[in-house]
Amino acid sequence: MSEVVVYSTPTCGYCHQVKQYLSQRGVPYREVDVAADRQAASEMVDLSGQRGVPVVVIDGQVVIGFNRPRIDELLSARSARRPQLGVSVADARSMSEKRGEGPTEGVYVGKVTYLSPGDKAGLATGDVIVALAGRAIRNADELESTLATLVPEESVSLVYLRDGERITARVTP
Repeated sequence: MSEVVVYSTPTCGYCHQVKQYLSQRGVPYREVDVAADRQAASEMVDLSGQRGVPVVVIDGQVVIGFNRPRIDELLSARSARRPQLGVSVADARSMSEKRGEGPTEGVYVGKVTYLSPGDKAGLATGDVIVALAGRAIRNADELESTLATLVPEESVSLVYLRDGERITARVTP
């Protein structure tokens, strides 16, 4: 799973700056206090070859110190890997109008790509997605905007309707 880890100590000024910078950018991270955890300190040295902090690991890439340009580069690459479900969709309202029946809110699933996150979550043609990551999905635009807020490879809840039955699954877009 992809993540951001900050190896730091409580008294390190640059560590505080890195954590503040990530927080301002809305980037979730896991903090590891190497002063309190010898095993974590060894892990940091093994990863970076450095004994000094901060050491930031973004999706497996090591950044030594508060190297803002490198952090920005890695975060930009991360956002370029936009989460996707691997499904073709249409607004449920338009499908309901064409058929004269069915749900009027959500997105109708027209096609599911084999082995895509949607396929692995159990989606099938004809399902209607009504929620993703705890957010109601009323149309295709809302599905796209919700996907854009997700962290790649982070598992989230998916709620869809199949033959009138409400099904909840986990999906990792």
